[in-house]
Amino acid sequence: MIARLLSFPLILILSGIAAAAMLLPGLHALAQGDFSVARAFTYSSILGLALVALIGLAMSNHPRRLNSDLNDLLSLFLAFTVLPLFLAVPFYEGLATTSFLNSYFEMVSSLTTTGATMFADAGRLTDSLHLWRGMVGWFGGLLMWIAASAVLAPLNLGGFEVTASGEPGQFGTETVRFERASSAKRLSQVTRQLAPIYIGLTAALWLLLVIGGDRPLVAVVHAMSTLATSGISAVGGVEHAGSGFGGEAVIFLFFLFALSRLTFSSDTVTTARPGLHHDPEFRLGMILVFGVPLLLFARHWIAAFDVDEVENLSLAAGALWGGLFTTLSFLSTTGFESASWDVAQDWSGLSTPGMILLGLSLIGGGVATTAGGVKLLRVYVLYLNSHREMERMVFPSSVGRSGPGTRRIRRQGAFIAWIFFMLFAMSLSMIIMVLAGLGQSFESSVVLAVAALSTTGPLITVAAETPIELLTLSSPAKMVICGAMVLGRLEMLAIIALFNPGLWRD
Repeated sequence: MIARLLSFPLILILSGIAAAAMLLPGLHALAQGDFSVARAFTYSSILGLALVALIGLAMSNHPRRLNSDLNDLLSLFLAFTVLPLFLAVPFYEGLATTSFLNSYFEMVSSLTTTGATMFADAGRLTDSLHLWRGMVGWFGGLLMWIAASAVLAPLNLGGFEVTASGEPGQFGTETVRFERASSAKRLSQVTRQLAPIYIGLTAALWLLLVIGGDRPLVAVVHAMSTLATSGISAVGGVEHAGSGFGGEAVIFLFFLFALSRLTFSSDTVTTARPGLHHDPEFRLGMILVFGVPLLLFARHWIAAFDVDEVENLSLAAGALWGGLFTTLSFLSTTGFESASWDVAQDWSGLSTPGMILLGLSLIGGGVATTAGGVKLLRVYVLYLNSHREMERMVFPSSVGRSGPGTRRIRRQGAFIAWIFFMLFAMSLSMIIMVLAGLGQSFESSVVLAVAALSTTGPLITVAAETPIELLTLSSPAKMVICGAMVLGRLEMLAIIALFNPGLWRD
């Protein structure tokens, strides 16, 4: 039965899962007595399942063809662009006070784990709609966990092109001689391996937040948003939750899963030596997590702000914690803001530290995690290459002291990382120019473009001097941001790989 289902295109399987998932918020709305929202989700689920079954029945009589990796990559692209049209139907019908474009934007933002929302006032949405937003973001995070090793890694995309021996969008030369497992089999194996871990971590965080004092719905949305790094909240952020400092401390620990895939799996190892302490991504992430808050903390004395309160230990501790939590949150591209972040800003004397948060979000988290951005591995590889070039400037006849794997990373890996960085910068510049041409100010265009490409939606309200109201944007601007969110989630190299002639020749 499972093998039969896996023979269908990935986009059809994802559509069926999405249709079945709509029953959960429908049942929740029914239990809450919100019958209009319950009908919207239940009817959408029934119609969606019927449509998927009819399409599957129509395709079952066709000759069986194995799904290739490029076909799965195309399905992944369709999942982030076309599937939100279906996901937006119950949201649009349940809310009934917004346009379908706004609902589509909301679902693209959730599925790409961006978390940018049209509804800054959380009270405008019912609990069931908040649950649906959180679920869509959570499924988007799980999809990226699975697709990283089942779809992107075999094609040397998503960050794996830095360490792999093959070219991006193609198989490695060392695997050409061997018969590779089918993409459906890999998807099945990876799902069985990672889905229980993802579900278990989410359930554990939800239980800890409930024990800390959060409402069950608020706790489950924050738990799903933390694992998916979507930054979606039912109360406007963790600073408004009931768990307080204890809840932030627990969420802080779960943010670490976005810094390196080795924190939860070893199926796509990016380092030759085993162990998390040898992982360059995790080490670089820890340097940033502790280095940036300490610099902000030390600026209190360097700039001589609030000299009379230097001895206030509780204020100092709050400032340090606010910097630690918010730094890790934006580095993981989640975007949750600590309740002590205002204290950290006052302590450092930086009234608008938006540039710091923009920079952290652009760096992003680890390869093959739910985090977005340029990725820590690419930053590390560029650092290795620049460090070696500096050595050669001082000692022109020196020889690198590392093994062949590291030499390959410093050369071909750094070259590919630099190409990606240039593509990322060109995409960012293009989106900024298009948004500016559509009537946005330069500051707003930069914040919107960075937030979309790094999949860090909360930057829209935190990084700018005044929060940007997405509802006031024109329809073309909203569509541009939707495209930028998909581009930031899949990355430009993966989209370029879709133009491979082998995909369209089939």
